[in-house]
Amino acid sequence: MDDVTEVSQLILHERRSRDRGWWSDMRDCLAADAAIRLSWFRGTGADFVAASRETAARGDNATHTLGPPVVDVLGARALVEVAAAIRMRSELNGVQADLTSHARLLYRAERRTGRWVIVSLDPVYEWDNLLPSVPGTHLEIDPDALARARPSYRMLTHLLNARGYPIADDLYGDDRPAPVQQLYRSLFDWLGPER
Repeated sequence: MDDVTEVSQLILHERRSRDRGWWSDMRDCLAADAAIRLSWFRGTGADFVAASRETAARGDNATHTLGPPVVDVLGARALVEVAAAIRMRSELNGVQADLTSHARLLYRAERRTGRWVIVSLDPVYEWDNLLPSVPGTHLEIDPDALARARPSYRMLTHLLNARGYPIADDLYGDDRPAPVQQLYRSLFDWLGPER
Protein backbone atom coordinates (compact mmCIF):
# COMPACT_ATOMS: atom_id res chain seq x y z
CA MET A 1 0.00 0.00 0.00
CA ASP A 2 1.37 3.45 -0.89
CA ASP A 3 1.82 6.20 1.74
CA VAL A 4 -1.13 8.33 0.59
CA THR A 5 -3.47 5.35 0.90
CA GLU A 6 -2.02 4.32 4.27
CA VAL A 7 -2.37 7.83 5.70
CA SER A 8 -5.90 8.20 4.31
CA GLN A 9 -6.92 4.91 5.90
CA LEU A 10 -5.30 5.94 9.20
CA ILE A 11 -7.47 9.07 9.38
CA LEU A 12 -10.64 7.21 8.39
CA HIS A 13 -9.96 4.45 10.91
CA GLU A 14 -9.35 6.95 13.72
CA ARG A 15 -12.69 8.70 13.10
CA ARG A 16 -14.58 5.43 12.67
CA SER A 17 -13.06 4.05 15.88
CA ARG A 18 -14.11 7.13 17.83
CA ASP A 19 -17.64 7.10 16.37
CA ARG A 20 -18.08 3.40 17.16
CA GLY A 21 -16.44 3.40 20.58
CA TRP A 22 -13.61 1.12 19.51
CA TRP A 23 -11.15 2.65 21.95
CA SER A 24 -8.28 0.22 21.42
CA ASP A 25 -8.39 0.80 17.65
CA MET A 26 -8.55 4.56 18.19
CA ARG A 27 -5.53 4.37 20.51
CA ASP A 28 -3.58 2.52 17.79
CA CYS A 29 -4.16 5.41 15.36
CA LEU A 30 -2.86 8.14 17.68
CA ALA A 31 0.62 8.79 18.97
CA ALA A 32 0.37 8.83 22.78
CA ASP A 33 1.96 12.32 22.73
CA ALA A 34 -0.21 13.64 19.86
CA ALA A 35 -1.43 17.25 20.26
CA ILE A 36 -5.22 17.22 20.04
CA ARG A 37 -7.03 20.57 20.08
CA LEU A 38 -10.82 20.41 19.69
CA SER A 39 -13.85 22.37 20.84
CA TRP A 40 -14.23 20.36 24.04
CA PHE A 41 -10.74 18.90 24.53
CA ARG A 42 -7.07 19.88 24.52
CA GLY A 43 -4.39 17.39 25.42
CA THR A 44 -2.47 14.33 24.32
CA GLY A 45 -3.59 11.47 22.12
CA ALA A 46 -3.69 9.11 25.09
CA ASP A 47 -5.82 11.54 27.10
CA PHE A 48 -8.11 12.13 24.10
CA VAL A 49 -8.97 8.44 23.92
CA ALA A 50 -9.74 8.39 27.65
CA ALA A 51 -11.83 11.57 27.47
CA SER A 52 -13.71 10.29 24.42
CA ARG A 53 -14.57 7.14 26.32
CA GLU A 54 -15.84 9.24 29.26
CA THR A 55 -18.03 11.47 27.09
CA ALA A 56 -19.52 8.41 25.38
CA ALA A 57 -20.31 6.93 28.80
CA ARG A 58 -22.18 10.16 29.61
CA GLY A 59 -24.25 9.72 26.45
CA ASP A 60 -22.57 12.59 24.61
CA ASN A 61 -21.83 10.84 21.34
CA ALA A 62 -20.87 12.56 18.12
CA THR A 63 -20.54 10.96 14.70
CA HIS A 64 -18.60 12.24 11.72
CA THR A 65 -19.49 12.27 8.03
CA LEU A 66 -16.23 12.76 6.14
CA GLY A 67 -15.32 13.97 2.69
CA PRO A 68 -12.37 12.51 0.81
CA PRO A 69 -9.04 13.22 2.53
CA VAL A 70 -6.49 15.43 0.79
CA VAL A 71 -3.06 14.05 1.68
CA ASP A 72 0.39 15.62 1.24
CA VAL A 73 3.31 13.30 2.02
CA LEU A 74 6.97 14.21 2.25
CA GLY A 75 9.23 11.45 3.54
CA ALA A 76 8.01 10.29 6.95
CA ARG A 77 5.60 13.20 7.43
CA ALA A 78 2.10 13.82 6.09
CA LEU A 79 -0.59 16.46 6.25
CA VAL A 80 -4.24 15.61 5.81
CA GLU A 81 -7.25 17.86 5.34
CA VAL A 82 -10.70 16.31 5.42
CA ALA A 83 -14.09 18.02 5.34
CA ALA A 84 -16.32 16.83 8.17
CA ALA A 85 -19.89 17.20 9.34
CA ILE A 86 -19.91 16.53 13.08
CA ARG A 87 -23.35 15.37 14.20
CA MET A 88 -24.69 15.10 17.70
CA ARG A 89 -28.18 14.34 19.02
CA SER A 90 -28.69 15.66 22.52
CA GLU A 91 -31.17 17.34 24.81
CA LEU A 92 -31.35 21.09 25.28
CA ASN A 93 -33.73 22.48 27.90
CA GLY A 94 -35.86 19.34 27.75
CA VAL A 95 -36.09 19.26 23.94
CA GLN A 96 -34.28 16.71 21.79
CA ALA A 97 -32.04 18.55 19.33
CA ASP A 98 -29.75 17.74 16.41
CA LEU A 99 -26.49 19.63 15.99
CA THR A 100 -24.47 19.63 12.78
CA SER A 101 -21.11 21.38 12.86
CA HIS A 102 -19.18 21.71 9.60
CA ALA A 103 -15.39 21.80 9.85
CA ARG A 104 -12.13 20.95 8.14
CA LEU A 105 -10.08 18.49 10.18
CA LEU A 106 -6.33 19.12 9.79
CA TYR A 107 -4.08 16.24 10.79
CA ARG A 108 -0.33 15.79 10.99
CA ALA A 109 0.91 12.21 10.76
CA GLU A 110 4.36 10.67 11.05
CA ARG A 111 5.80 7.30 10.23
CA ARG A 112 7.20 6.03 13.52
CA THR A 113 8.76 2.62 14.00
CA GLY A 114 7.52 1.54 10.59
CA ARG A 115 3.88 2.67 10.81
CA TRP A 116 1.91 5.88 10.39
CA VAL A 117 0.37 7.54 13.47
CA ILE A 118 -1.51 10.80 14.00
CA VAL A 119 0.61 13.40 15.82
CA SER A 120 -1.84 16.33 15.81
CA LEU A 121 -5.43 17.26 15.06
CA ASP A 122 -6.81 20.79 14.67
CA PRO A 123 -10.28 21.50 13.32
CA VAL A 124 -11.16 24.69 11.47
CA TYR A 125 -14.81 25.37 12.22
CA GLU A 126 -16.89 26.71 9.34
CA TRP A 127 -20.55 26.95 10.38
CA ASP A 128 -23.16 24.99 12.30
CA ASN A 129 -26.86 24.59 12.92
CA LEU A 130 -29.06 23.29 15.71
CA LEU A 131 -32.58 22.04 15.06
CA PRO A 132 -35.24 20.27 17.06
CA SER A 133 -35.20 16.53 16.33
CA VAL A 134 -38.99 16.35 16.31
CA PRO A 135 -40.81 18.65 13.88
CA GLY A 136 -43.17 21.01 15.65
CA THR A 137 -41.14 21.22 18.84
CA HIS A 138 -39.37 24.45 19.74
CA LEU A 139 -35.87 25.06 21.07
CA GLU A 140 -35.54 27.87 23.60
CA ILE A 141 -32.21 29.57 22.90
CA ASP A 142 -31.06 32.75 24.60
CA PRO A 143 -30.25 35.25 21.82
CA ASP A 144 -27.74 37.06 24.05
CA ALA A 145 -25.78 33.83 24.57
CA LEU A 146 -25.69 33.28 20.81
CA ALA A 147 -24.57 36.84 20.20
CA ARG A 148 -21.52 36.25 22.43
CA ALA A 149 -20.51 33.03 20.63
CA ARG A 150 -18.24 32.83 17.61
CA PRO A 151 -20.22 32.57 14.32
CA SER A 152 -18.23 29.61 13.02
CA TYR A 153 -19.17 27.40 15.98
CA ARG A 154 -21.94 29.24 17.82
CA MET A 155 -24.45 26.38 18.02
CA LEU A 156 -21.75 23.90 18.99
CA THR A 157 -20.72 26.26 21.79
CA HIS A 158 -24.30 26.70 22.96
CA LEU A 159 -25.11 22.99 23.07
CA LEU A 160 -21.81 21.82 24.57
CA ASN A 161 -21.86 24.57 27.22
CA ALA A 162 -25.35 23.43 28.18
CA ARG A 163 -24.01 19.85 28.45
CA GLY A 164 -21.24 20.98 30.83
CA TYR A 165 -18.33 21.33 28.39
CA PRO A 166 -16.76 24.80 28.43
CA ILE A 167 -15.77 25.87 24.91
CA ALA A 168 -12.83 28.20 24.28
CA ASP A 169 -13.14 31.36 22.23
CA ASP A 170 -9.76 30.88 20.51
CA LEU A 171 -10.50 27.91 18.24
CA TYR A 172 -9.69 28.05 14.55
CA GLY A 173 -12.69 29.24 12.56
CA ASP A 174 -13.48 30.79 9.21
CA ASP A 175 -14.76 33.90 11.02
CA ARG A 176 -11.11 34.65 11.93
CA PRO A 177 -9.15 33.97 8.71
CA ALA A 178 -5.73 35.29 9.83
CA PRO A 179 -5.10 32.58 12.48
CA VAL A 180 -6.37 29.94 10.06
CA GLN A 181 -3.88 31.06 7.40
CA GLN A 182 -1.12 31.03 10.04
CA LEU A 183 -2.11 27.47 10.98
CA TYR A 184 -1.87 26.32 7.36
CA ARG A 185 1.55 27.99 7.00
CA SER A 186 2.83 26.29 10.15
CA LEU A 187 1.57 22.91 8.96
CA PHE A 188 3.25 23.19 5.56
CA ASP A 189 6.43 24.50 7.19
CA TRP A 190 6.38 21.43 9.44
CA LEU A 191 5.94 19.18 6.41
CA GLY A 192 9.18 20.46 4.95
CA PRO A 193 10.76 23.10 2.73
CA GLU A 194 11.03 20.76 -0.27
CA ARG A 195 7.26 20.62 -0.65
